[in-house]
Amino acid sequence: MNGPEDVAVDWDFVDWRVHEQNVIRLRRRIFKAAREQDWATVRSLQKLMLGSWSNTLTSVRQVTQRNTGRRTAGIDGEVALSSPQRADIAVRVHGSRSEWVPIPVRRVYIPKAGNRAKLRPLGIPVLMDRCHQARVRNALEPEWEARFEARSYGFRPGRSCADAIGSLFATLNGPRARRVWILDADLAAAFDKIDHSRLLDALEGFPARGLIERWLRAGVIEKGRFSPTEEGSPQGGVISPLLMNVALHGLEEAAGVRYRTTGTHAGQSVEGTPILVRYADDLAVCCCSREQAEQVKARLAVWLAPRGLAFNEDKTRIVHLEAGFDFLGFNLRRYRRGNGPGKLLIKPSRDAVMRIRHRLADEMRRMRGSNAMAVIARLNPIIRGWAAYYRGVVSSKAFRALDDYLWRLTYRWACHTHPRKPKRWVVRRYFGRFNRFRNDRWVFGSRDHVLNDRGDIAHLTRFSWTEIVRHQLVTGGASPDDPDLTFYWAARRRKVLPPLDSYNLRLLAKQDGCCPLCGDHILSPSQPPQSPREWERWWLRVVKRAIAADYLTHHGRGGTPDGDQTRLIHASCHRSLQARQRRRPEPAQPSRLA
Repeated sequence: MNGPEDVAVDWDFVDWRVHEQNVIRLRRRIFKAAREQDWATVRSLQKLMLGSWSNTLTSVRQVTQRNTGRRTAGIDGEVALSSPQRADIAVRVHGSRSEWVPIPVRRVYIPKAGNRAKLRPLGIPVLMDRCHQARVRNALEPEWEARFEARSYGFRPGRSCADAIGSLFATLNGPRARRVWILDADLAAAFDKIDHSRLLDALEGFPARGLIERWLRAGVIEKGRFSPTEEGSPQGGVISPLLMNVALHGLEEAAGVRYRTTGTHAGQSVEGTPILVRYADDLAVCCCSREQAEQVKARLAVWLAPRGLAFNEDKTRIVHLEAGFDFLGFNLRRYRRGNGPGKLLIKPSRDAVMRIRHRLADEMRRMRGSNAMAVIARLNPIIRGWAAYYRGVVSSKAFRALDDYLWRLTYRWACHTHPRKPKRWVVRRYFGRFNRFRNDRWVFGSRDHVLNDRGDIAHLTRFSWTEIVRHQLVTGGASPDDPDLTFYWAARRRKVLPPLDSYNLRLLAKQDGCCPLCGDHILSPSQPPQSPREWERWWLRVVKRAIAADYLTHHGRGGTPDGDQTRLIHASCHRSLQARQRRRPEPAQPSRLA
């Protein structure tokens, strides 16, 4: 597990399957010991994880090669985008694991999703700090995965927004659902207000507790000036979401949530008690009456105060289910049908639809002066990502409305691009039945760009082409770190499929959902996308993988270990394969005299 520190690392020839399996095995051992409350074994295994060379390699790979922020630098300006740089970072991280001193984070501001006039502060750690945080997270996360509440879904392996919405659907659906009063709550500046002493008390005994304390108090650099941090965890760090979940652990008990412990209904909520569903600092408490919801709010406010947290009163309210409420970009509402009990429908929220409309309009304005292929390449990931996020609820009507809106945007763009051409000419050039698997006529495309030998024309995808598929809710407190649930997660990978077309789904099934080069899953349920933006980035990577595999196998540049067949592979694996092929010596040609 502990690699030699003085040996040079050849990044392109690292056997990632071996190191990933080493980390997975250690995480499962930590989880099992924590579940059995064998704390001596837990601490011993965590020390082993913190000193593991496999943990260092996989953490550096995750931060420098897979995370979306790999090109973002801290105050030192360092990034690692090449194989030699990553190998150097891995050696430095492993050599400094016992005496690393954190560096202050760089403060940046980004617009908030709901109100772009307001800015959200982020703290960007330096690259070395992010790699160390990934190492520490692998040691700390399995312990808390064995302790977290079953209905906590934010920033946890194997869980996503879709699971939080599915849990609310299971609670609120049906004519016999009694918990129809909802405390829709949001915490004010949760990441920036966490009390350090309370958080560190929860981490008592963890071998890297001192390092986490130094990260919390490292300070920030804003406009060249240093400011100390007396509270909060910088939003933007690799370990910050896990620390947020640790700080909020116990919220269910404080709200009065109770579960049956014996009998055939063990694990189910006690009748008459509230049910709390939490995603990071957003939570919804389903109560049986308005009075119970007000009592829960008061109890939670008392519980949050010593931890430095409080409700955001502007976004916290108590509503009846028939009035509806928004949660994680979805609107949940019971619609009454005559004198009947009504029907629960979950749809994309009005604010979410308006945000995607504004974004599409902004992108089309920026695309004026570009060609049709640039428009398609820019918009397709946005459309697919948004549709993938909302494909598990009642979204068909919203998808059709967005398709109509997008058609108007593209038609206006085409007319602006060719102001002197007649409208019929514009329609013939840019619109047609470009998707050979569908009969839609008014599809925007570029006749100048042919995708493959079959003559498929590059075209803009539609929201409505994404099928509505009900998400399968994760079972109870199931975790990918649980060694007893290996078969459960393997079966879940076969059932919870990504929104790919039929051709790529067949490729995925043929590969058993894994990359043939590294053996890792193409889209693992242990790391599902958490938002429309993450789905966009995942779609970009999938497209790269498919193109990479096609380029490798059909253009005489080599193939995958499974032979000269088209395969879906990771973009990072493709780059590593190309690097290895460039460094591999050419085979000797036989002499003509022989």
